[in-house]
Amino acid sequence: MKKIALLIGLLLALFSNAQTEKKSLLWKISGNGLTKESYLFGTIHIACDATLPKKVLIALDKTTQLCLELDMDDPNMQTEMMSKMMMKDGITIESLMSAEDFKIVDDFFKKESGLSLKMMNSIKPFALSAMLYPKMLDCPMQSFENELMKVAKEQKEETIGLESFSEQLAVFDAIPYQTQVDELIKSAKSDLVRDKKELKEMLELYKTEDIEAMLRYTGRSENTMTSEFKDELLNNRNKNWIDRISKIASAQPTFFGVGAAHLGGEDGVIKLLRKKGYKVEAVL
Repeated sequence: MKKIALLIGLLLALFSNAQTEKKSLLWKISGNGLTKESYLFGTIHIACDATLPKKVLIALDKTTQLCLELDMDDPNMQTEMMSKMMMKDGITIESLMSAEDFKIVDDFFKKESGLSLKMMNSIKPFALSAMLYPKMLDCPMQSFENELMKVAKEQKEETIGLESFSEQLAVFDAIPYQTQVDELIKSAKSDLVRDKKELKEMLELYKTEDIEAMLRYTGRSENTMTSEFKDELLNNRNKNWIDRISKIASAQPTFFGVGAAHLGGEDGVIKLLRKKGYKVEAVL
């Protein structure tokens, strides 16, 4: 009997692993009192080709609103962004760098954007890094979020957000400014070679729809912000989202689009939703 129980346990474990190892960026949410299904899609924020797969378009047809990480249609977003973009306590970029490094980064920004670092001395360093994203691609930048919003507008459906811009930017007060500056210096000194390599590899992984592999990749990134601050960037936000996703999906069938790295792992959105009682299935 013990041997049979052990074999059954092994079979269940194998089945469970097979369930979590399915490769998909699109997941169906049902059960736990939902009258209609909602969908969860893992995006990547910048890409060369953001064409939405057919299964995503079908899911968008089945839902009645779009929910992204942020409400990109919020008319107050720009004002909120400007008020939260500055570092706290009067800290400046220049105060966190040596004079030599400041000149290197300043020259780099002048070359890449035509802007002097002195004009952006109080801005959170991550925001300056984000300005460089288009330079990391060998193509015109596209966005899955923009494509999703286009479909929502065509369907005359509302776009909402899981978190406010203030909440998202607070993450970059939790990550030390010095860490952010150090990564900015590395990017400038390497002329984005490391950044381009990592983005290219992540885009290739994204095509495989392997969310667990994408999460593992972020954990071994050479970018300290990405590899060492997973709680701040991913896990804590995932936990904050679950009750919000539950409330939104209960009100009406919703298409949720969040960064693919938020989906996988024990603290990912998929497993957290399952722990709350929802059935979350890969759409293959």
